[in-house]
Amino acid sequence: MGAAIACVAMALGGGDPAAAAATRVRFRIQPQPYPEALLDLAQQANVTLIGAAACPGVSRSPVAGAMTVEEALSRLLAGAACDWRMVAAGAVEISPARQAEAPRPPPPGPPAVVGELLVTATKRVRDSRELAVGITAIHRQRLRETGASDPSDAAAQMAGVLTTNLGPGRNKLLLRGLADGVFTGRARSTVATYLDDLPVNYNAPDPNLRLVDVERVEVARGPQGALYGAGAMSGVYRIVTRKPDLGQWSAEARVTGATTTGGGPSGAVEAYVNVPLAGDRAGLRLSAYNEVQGGYLDDIVQNRSNVDRTERQGGRLTVLAQPRDALSITVTGAAQRLRSEDTHYTIRGIGRKRAVLIPEPHENDIELVTGTARYSWGGAELTSSTGFVRHSYGSLFDATPVLETYTDNAETLAYSERTRTRMLVQDIVLTSRGASKLKWLAGLYASEARLRSPSELLAQNPDQPNVPVYSERRRETIRELAGYAEISYEPAPGWMLALGGRLYDIERRIRSDVVAERFDPRSQDSRNHYTGISPKISLQRRFDNGDLVYAVMSEGFRPGGVNTGGAQPPPEARETFSSDRLRNYELGLKLERFDHRLSLSSALYYDVWKGIQTDQFQESGIPYTTNAGDAHVLGLEAEVAFRTDNGFLAQLNGRVSRTRTTKANLEFTPVLAKSLPGAPPISGGALISYERLVFGDWTMRLVGQAIYVGLSRVSFDARLPRTGGFTQTRVLGEISRDGRGAQVFVTNPLDSFRDTFSFGNPFTAPQARQITPQRPATVGMTLFAAF
Repeated sequence: MGAAIACVAMALGGGDPAAAAATRVRFRIQPQPYPEALLDLAQQANVTLIGAAACPGVSRSPVAGAMTVEEALSRLLAGAACDWRMVAAGAVEISPARQAEAPRPPPPGPPAVVGELLVTATKRVRDSRELAVGITAIHRQRLRETGASDPSDAAAQMAGVLTTNLGPGRNKLLLRGLADGVFTGRARSTVATYLDDLPVNYNAPDPNLRLVDVERVEVARGPQGALYGAGAMSGVYRIVTRKPDLGQWSAEARVTGATTTGGGPSGAVEAYVNVPLAGDRAGLRLSAYNEVQGGYLDDIVQNRSNVDRTERQGGRLTVLAQPRDALSITVTGAAQRLRSEDTHYTIRGIGRKRAVLIPEPHENDIELVTGTARYSWGGAELTSSTGFVRHSYGSLFDATPVLETYTDNAETLAYSERTRTRMLVQDIVLTSRGASKLKWLAGLYASEARLRSPSELLAQNPDQPNVPVYSERRRETIRELAGYAEISYEPAPGWMLALGGRLYDIERRIRSDVVAERFDPRSQDSRNHYTGISPKISLQRRFDNGDLVYAVMSEGFRPGGVNTGGAQPPPEARETFSSDRLRNYELGLKLERFDHRLSLSSALYYDVWKGIQTDQFQESGIPYTTNAGDAHVLGLEAEVAFRTDNGFLAQLNGRVSRTRTTKANLEFTPVLAKSLPGAPPISGGALISYERLVFGDWTMRLVGQAIYVGLSRVSFDARLPRTGGFTQTRVLGEISRDGRGAQVFVTNPLDSFRDTFSFGNPFTAPQARQITPQRPATVGMTLFAAF
């Protein structure tokens, strides 16, 4: 670590910053209306585009070849009735032409604000402000400026985005308060997590991919079943990686060190290198990272300090080839390994200490490879994505409280659960191009997921450790075929009507073998088949000043399944769980004022959720899935951003909602909570940033951010405790020049101890109130250098 810091520090004073800034891209833009041509330019260069609609007319000449973004803009807009300027690195603003003044790029100004990004979460390249969906996109520059490396770090900048806090690699993403509970089990995730065009989770906890060398993070809120299927009940979380630059070599390194009050040291090293190949026709991009999160909990029973230490290593290799101007082929391989030495919860009243009989480690490993080919011609573009994911994760829990149920010959009992998922995905989509009043897309999707989920209860003695007294070998295969389409039509200037839907066929097979010391063995082989359609309809009105009002109805769904675990067969009411479906009705508003300085995006939504699937625990601690009942959700979310020309930026976001459960399952009839678990009625975030030039051409930046999570229940069972009611804060200062500099940051500067998650271990939870305190005050520094 020390050598790496020294290398980066030496690099701060050398290199050629001009070369790093002049990234060359191979463009291929055909003559077409200027707004569509600008969208193509922004997509190919991976830059933010603001105000494309301000450029009327049609381009007359193609733009082709390797050049900088500035050169491409100058060629494309030569003679056009509009101007352009780079408002920040990777952000272009288009505005009506000024009289007697030729278009020219002024010095970089303040950064772009929330919502001013082109996104592809709707399987088209569009400005998020023009879409009839609640969507937030965070550009890589904003991620770097705020030090965000995880979904929980970026949550302060996105309305309605929350994560549980069981620990790294164990957390669950939640959107809009549409939560089926805070536990992770057999039920499919309500949020579809994507790396580029590949889904990376099925029913697993969030893999906690570190946000290294990414282009942006996109979150589309509300059911996205029409385009993404069963895993998008409450929305889509998508990480878009940076692609190779075919024009020139570049690299960057970042080194972080941090110290935590009463805890162990933390550190991270990350870097990427970009290498052009075969002239300007191919290139590769390699990134890698190694991170240690120091522990801060001491176990007073095991006499161990800082037991909750976590290590995370990973890397990604992307190869991009453009053999023809209209054809691009991208192949990406990525892997991450995560190890937590112990869990992050404790019990109320003993401070940041633990009292657990055995360690409770966790692991979460993911490997994937994906290939995407895009071919454009005339008025259409074809995209084919093929991917394979291998995701393995597992945990160990102290299960001693249920020892007598399974054996008499042990001092302690441990519960081991592991899951190995293999998922093969093929997605082909054909989309229209151009400025026609009629736009469309059509796609075919196929996937096969194979899950192997062995679980064991291990009796532990000094002379005979880890003797199985209960085990289940569960194997599951899920095959899905789907066809989806969307068509939109502009019946009058500014109006857009869109209809879409997804026709799906899902087959599920579950096999299980259970063996227990005190109970009879049993086997099970079950099949389920589900077909249906998930529709979507939207109507939007875009005004001449750029304001957008929209109404949308969309649906999400998840297939049912079978419960198999437990030493004894589950009771009839728990043998199976049925499908659930969520219908969303939404009204949205997006607007800008004061020459793009103020932006607002808001949505009022009403959701009806039928037959909510939820993961619960038996009295013995073994997990199972059931249907809790129905729910009605009324919510309002909003994101507001304001910036000034002198470098000040303020972003606020918030969500308020009212949830009511009805038609309780017989199992929950006497205890069903009135609201959804993990869905606080109020949550919100704030970010304030200020930057200015100092010492000549150095940039100083100060950032403060906070997120508030209100109180909610930890389960549908009203007898279990509430969780939440806390604020997390972070302040950061940076000084940089030409991509090189240093950041100093402080998280939890007031050293708050508030409980962030009232759960940790299903076996010991009935014995004492479990809490997860915030990480103590942490101070750190990051050195970075781009070449």
